[in-house]
Amino acid sequence: MVTVKDLEKRPELFNPGHRACAGCGFPQAVRLVLKASKNPVVVSVATGCLEVTTTVFPQTSWGCSYIHNAFENAAATISGVEAAYRGLKRFGHLTDQKFHFIAFGGDGGTYDIGFQALSGALERGHNFLYVCYDNEAYANTGIQRSGATPKGASTTTTPAGKIGSGKNQFRKDLTAIAAAHRIPYAAQGSITHWKDLVAKAEKGLDVEGPAFLNILAPCRLSWGTAPEETIDLVRHAVDSCFWPLYEVEKGKWKLNYKPREKKSYIEWLKRQRRFRHLFNGRNKELLLELQAEVDRRWEELLEKCGAK
Repeated sequence: MVTVKDLEKRPELFNPGHRACAGCGFPQAVRLVLKASKNPVVVSVATGCLEVTTTVFPQTSWGCSYIHNAFENAAATISGVEAAYRGLKRFGHLTDQKFHFIAFGGDGGTYDIGFQALSGALERGHNFLYVCYDNEAYANTGIQRSGATPKGASTTTTPAGKIGSGKNQFRKDLTAIAAAHRIPYAAQGSITHWKDLVAKAEKGLDVEGPAFLNILAPCRLSWGTAPEETIDLVRHAVDSCFWPLYEVEKGKWKLNYKPREKKSYIEWLKRQRRFRHLFNGRNKELLLELQAEVDRRWEELLEKCGAK
C-alpha cells in the first residue's frame, strides 16, 4: 500500500494556483491520480470545470503533457495519442521509455456527451486510464442535470417547484456500465480514502488495456454546501453506501470498504441546498423511495462482490 512518504518522492504534476472554487472536489482527485503514475504522463482533458480553471492563459497548472479537447472526445483524443505511441514503438522509437495515458472528464463529458467516445475506446482496447470527476451536474455551464444527477435534485433544467420535485430519474450507474465492457479494470474511488484511491489509480495505469475510475467530486456551488464541508460530505456519501468503494478486476467484483455503521442517505440529502425542497412535508414518499433505491443497489453490490 502506498504511503505519504512514497507520494512525497513523486513529482507534482498538478500544481497549485488554479482557479477552482474553494471547496471544489476535483483538485484533490486529479492530484492523487497523477501522483499514482511512476512514468511520464500524457493527459487529455474534456472541456469543463477542470479545463477552464487550470489553463487560464498564459498560466497552467499542468506539469505534464496536456491536451485540451472538445466536451465529447477526451477518450477519442487519448486513444489516438496511445495508438501513435504504439506505432512509434513498432518503428523502433521511444523503446527505452514508458508513458502513461490518462483522460479526465466531468460527469457531463463522461456519462452523457462523451459516452460514445469512451465506450468506443474501451471496446477497442486502448491502453489508457479514463478518470471521471463526478460532481453530478453540468456545473460549468449553469448547473443543468446530467446522467449522474441523483433523483430529486433541483437543477436549472429540472427545477423544483409547484409542478416538479427535481430530477425524475435515478442516476446512471456508469462504473458498472464501464465494467460491462469487460475491460481489465474499473473502480469507484473517493478523495476521503486516499490510499484506496491512489492504489486504484496505480492498478488502472499498470494494467494492459483500458481502465476506468469514477471519483465523486462535489461542486459546492451546485450542491449548495459550504466549502469546508466537502470532505465530510464525501465521507458521508461513502458511509451511506450511496457512493460505495469497489473495483472490478478482470471481471471479478470486490468491495473495498464496508462501513461499520451505515449512515442515512436521507440525512446526506438534508445537508445540500439542491435537495431542500424534499423536506417541505410533501415529499415523504419520494424520500422513502430514494433511501430504498440506495439500499437496493447496495445489497445488489454486496451480492456481486460476495460480501453479504
